Order: sequence, then structure tokens, then C-alpha cells
Amino acid sequence: MRSVNYSLEITVGARGSDLSKAQVWEVHRELIQHHPHIQFKPMWITTTGDKDKTTSLRALDKTDFFTREVDQLQLQGHFRISIHSAKDLPEPLADGLKIIALTQGVDPSDVLVYNQELPDDAIIGTSSDRREQNLLQWKPGLRCVDIRGTIAERLALLDEGKVDGVVMAEAALIRLGLTHRRRMPILGETALLQGRLAVIALESDHEMEDLFRCF
Repeated sequence: MRSVNYSLEITVGARGSDLSKAQVWEVHRELIQHHPHIQFKPMWITTTGDKDKTTSLRALDKTDFFTREVDQLQLQGHFRISIHSAKDLPEPLADGLKIIALTQGVDPSDVLVYNQELPDDAIIGTSSDRREQNLLQWKPGLRCVDIRGTIAERLALLDEGKVDGVVMAEAALIRLGLTHRRRMPILGETALLQGRLAVIALESDHEMEDLFRCF
């Protein structure tokens, strides 16, 4: 194993949402259990997926919709690592980048957040065909509508009465301290690697690869 500078300050790129920030510090907490003197210096970035809140995720496959600008800046050398929800990574990754660590993560389930008992024809916000099909298996009369935005923005639509419920990852609620919200688990398949976080580095950055072997 190569020698690693264990007092290193690591520059980190990530999206600027509250959830993304929580994810970055979650990775840091895990890392300092093994390397207590490591510090993170984050750079918060607005991506295409953050700016474009009208494009339906139903039409997208495993693209760089949520990582494009982060990928470009990392390849230009603006930071050593980037941190993403593992489920949001494009396939394949941008040339020159590689996953160097995956966290164990938290609860990978999907949940339906609601404020009042749901009628059979309740309006549910979700931009996922998979999540919609899982819901309809439970209650076939539900009406699903596309919604986009941060966790806070989607919950605001619920609280304003514009939808009767919203589908979210339980992991997001855990990370944002929102587990007091009324919700129920949704049975069925969830997104691959949901709840886990991915650490990305340049393919040539062997120091970072060695540092994160502890994960």
C-alpha cells in the first residue's frame, strides 16, 4: 500500500442541496473513524439536474443529469474527490473517473409521506415509473403526478395541499432528520444502491484510492 498523508485536507465536490451536504459529512464521519486527522474542504456545485426542474426523470436512464458539472470540474482538477448518491451515478462514469468507495449506507426503502389518510384516488407526487407501479400494486386508483425539486420543495407541495402524498427515499429523511414525518413503506423493488454513497476520484489518483480502502 502506498504511503498516505494522514493529516491531509481533501477538496470535495458535491451538489449544493441540504441532502448532498449531509451526505458529504456522513462520508467524512466514516472516514475519520479510521483517519481522524483528515479534513474535508467542500465545493458546492449546482448541476443540470438541480437547475432543470421540469424534465421528467421517467425519460432518463443512468445519465449524468445530476453529476455533469461535478464531473467536469473534477476532471479539470478543482477537487480530489466527489461524493454522490450511488443511485444517481451515470453508467458508465465519465472517462477518467472511478468509484473508490461505497458506504454501507442507511435504510434503502422507499416511503410514501402523507399528512392525512389517503383516499383511493389520492394524488401522489413521484417522477419514477418504478415507484408508481409499486404504489398502484397497493392502491390501483391512485393518481401519480411528476414532481421535481429538493426534499424540502417536494414536502412543501404536500404541506400546501398540492398533492396528497410524496414518494421519497427513507435514506433522505434519515439524513435530513425528518423521520418525524408521517409515512409508510412502499413494498416492491427499490433503486439499485439506494441509501448508499459513492466516493469518486480520478483514475490516476492512487493516494485517494488507498485512503478510502478502509470503507
